[in-house]
Amino acid sequence: MKNEPLTIRRWPRAILHVDADSFFASVEQTVNPELKGKPIVTGAERGIVTAASIEARALGISRGMSLSEVTARCPQCLLISSNFENYGLYSKAIFNILRRYTPDVEEYSIDEAFADLTGTRRMHHKSYIDIAHDIQNTIHTELDIPVSVGVSLSKSLAKLCSKFRKPRGMTCVPGYLIHELLARTPVGSIWGVGHNTEALLKKHSIKTALDFVRRPLYFAEELLGKVGVDLWQELRGDVRYGVDASAKQTYGSISRTRTFTPPSSSRDYVFAQLIRNLEYAMAKARRFGLATSRLTVYAKQQNFRSTAIELQLSQPSSSPLDVTALLREHFHHIFKEGHFYRATGVTLHQLTPQSGTQFSLFEDPMRSLKAESAAQAMDSITAQFGPGSVFLAERLHLGCHATSNKASPLPTLEKIAV
Repeated sequence: MKNEPLTIRRWPRAILHVDADSFFASVEQTVNPELKGKPIVTGAERGIVTAASIEARALGISRGMSLSEVTARCPQCLLISSNFENYGLYSKAIFNILRRYTPDVEEYSIDEAFADLTGTRRMHHKSYIDIAHDIQNTIHTELDIPVSVGVSLSKSLAKLCSKFRKPRGMTCVPGYLIHELLARTPVGSIWGVGHNTEALLKKHSIKTALDFVRRPLYFAEELLGKVGVDLWQELRGDVRYGVDASAKQTYGSISRTRTFTPPSSSRDYVFAQLIRNLEYAMAKARRFGLATSRLTVYAKQQNFRSTAIELQLSQPSSSPLDVTALLREHFHHIFKEGHFYRATGVTLHQLTPQSGTQFSLFEDPMRSLKAESAAQAMDSITAQFGPGSVFLAERLHLGCHATSNKASPLPTLEKIAV
């Protein structure tokens, strides 16, 4: 029974999943060719690994490690500050390449996407496997970003396929071979199965994905409810989660970070760098009609030590004018005189729709409305004359960086954000 196919038809549907390998680190290596082939990690501004290059992973470095653990285990690893602006640009470029092959593309995350290839063979005069190879090769040729690709009958199966051979993997599983893939997939590796669900399934002697789908449907429903039913059908090749090609309209958070060189001990200059990050982050929030209620801001010293604080706004805002005074008031918490700094960053949290803000009895609605109008005017000028054509006065200090603030170069390679 275990060798019998679950689905006889070869390709009733073809769902593709693209997963960029070590995405943040790969982008850094592409932007900075001198980092190619070297073990690097991103996340220096946060003190933990947000991405490890393929070379770093080979040395045992993984996401979530503290940087102190990284340097102890792998002293040759290069610590890089994250540049989310670049990551966003490369992410969009990957999605745009996918849309050359099909309009049905779901931007699942910054480094993952699903695409429905069903019916595109005649248009491209190729098999689904060849189309998948074309996509992988095009991304590598045009962007120099390694990706792993999986193709199968549903999103759950396609995601299993893309993880099957990493990095730079390609796995295509037609209907009559699904059982072979599921037999090699531990139940804990199924998309959507967490530690608790894995433990529960193992109590019922389910060790692989194939063990799960060989049980009757009522078993999945009784044990896991609707989620279990959907998962059972997805793993058997029946689509329960369609590819959502609608444009992404919401964000959990918006970040902007920038590394500058040479490092500086000037309070005004470092504050101006922070204000620049705030302006870019707020501008992105406005593009998506969002406002923030909470911010995280940080400054990183030349020795990579970072200090961060959280600021809560009295009401949601998308205007930097509403936040600048608050930043100035609390800036002393992250900036210490006599220290050299090389990066600042801003993250916007608690994002809500920009319209419909309610004011309390003690708040000044006219001030906020004026700030919002000023921000909209800045957007109009920027759209007409380009980025940097209008900015807050605090940023004037960026042009007055004293040469006496220069510090000796760091021995560690550092990404310079642009």
